[in-house]
Amino acid sequence: MNELVQQVTQRAGISEDKARTAVDIVVNYLKQKLPGPLGSQIDSALSGGGGVAGSIGDMFGKKSA
Repeated sequence: MNELVQQVTQRAGISEDKARTAVDIVVNYLKQKLPGPLGSQIDSALSGGGGVAGSIGDMFGKKSA
């Protein structure tokens, strides 16, 4: 999640604290709205685990290696 916070900080030109708040809001929203299996994988994806990490990075403009 730190990498996503850094991306938001740089691209939006806001402080890290504000970026972390924004990311937390979006992540919690997605967990509530996505179907159970997908929503439950968000934390794993943001921590760098699971196969979903690259997909989430792609959604935010960061291509996986």
